[in-house]
Amino acid sequence: MAMTAVARETVFALRRQIAKIEGTLPERLAAPAAATSDADVNTDLTIVRRGIAAALPDAFLPIGVERLDVALSGGLPKAALSEIHGTQTRDAGAVAGFALSLTSLILKQTPGLPVLWIGTTEIFREAGFPYARGLHGSFGIGPEQLLFSEAPRLVDALWVAEEAARMTALAAVILEIRGNPQRLDLTATRRLHARAQGAGRPVFLLRQAAEPEPTAAPVRLIVASAPAAPRDTIAGPLAGSIGRPAFTLTIGKSRTALPGQFTLEWNPDERAFDERAGDERRGEGRQRAKNPVPVVSLSGRGKDPAAASGAVLAFPAVGSPAAISPTARDQPSRPQRAAHLGPRRAG
Repeated sequence: MAMTAVARETVFALRRQIAKIEGTLPERLAAPAAATSDADVNTDLTIVRRGIAAALPDAFLPIGVERLDVALSGGLPKAALSEIHGTQTRDAGAVAGFALSLTSLILKQTPGLPVLWIGTTEIFREAGFPYARGLHGSFGIGPEQLLFSEAPRLVDALWVAEEAARMTALAAVILEIRGNPQRLDLTATRRLHARAQGAGRPVFLLRQAAEPEPTAAPVRLIVASAPAAPRDTIAGPLAGSIGRPAFTLTIGKSRTALPGQFTLEWNPDERAFDERAGDERRGEGRQRAKNPVPVVSLSGRGKDPAAASGAVLAFPAVGSPAAISPTARDQPSRPQRAAHLGPRRAG
């Protein structure tokens, strides 16, 4: 019996690997016509028959971007553990912003239920807490809808997350972890995934400065910040302005084994994602045009802007006529200088 299970897992792993190489779906997404027995039906919103899995349409949270939803076979699973990675510590803000965007989408479907955000003291000291006014203005999340649980140790945070993941009174659970701790192993993620399946609620595992490793999460997304485009106005893009928040999203793991990279923008007015069009849509990005305006302010005694900077080869020797500033006569005398601008003396 054990050998049969091992052989089945081996076949499934080979199918996923072949599908990843060919760029096709490793599973049939069409539901079977009917189940032949009670054993053919699984209770976790997935129909399983003869090794072919097909999820029900309501089992996923659509991101709202067609290409991304197709690559994820419908979106993020609602009753499952999903990983959101930031490869560096400086990506913690982008990871949190993307998680809040997903929270905003979830609260549209489950209004009135709060979301629990769990983290250790180290996490909140490093990345901080979300700003309440910004939550409402950018994501439509009220302060009373987002609850925080700060645990002194990782083992405490995992215990809180496991207990919260089984609660149907929460719209979602967010667990933020830093790095690759040994305690967050495959067994711990399996428990979180099982609790999420039992409650029918999503659990998002945010990981700061973490390397990908085997977990029970069926989806892993790698998030980083992307350059914001200028604001769009009636007259066109407003030069020098900062537009909507943007994320670079890479699929690191999914049930379809389809890789992909996307540049998404969060629309705070519509509370929805948009995919950036053009070359940036394919992850190539566009090089911004050089700013023709000098970055150095105008001279105080003239109308011409400062000359462009160039390579400095050498400085004139001290005491030479070239080293004397032509505006030295305009400098204040020593008695007129402020006392705090005088040279500092040691001793």
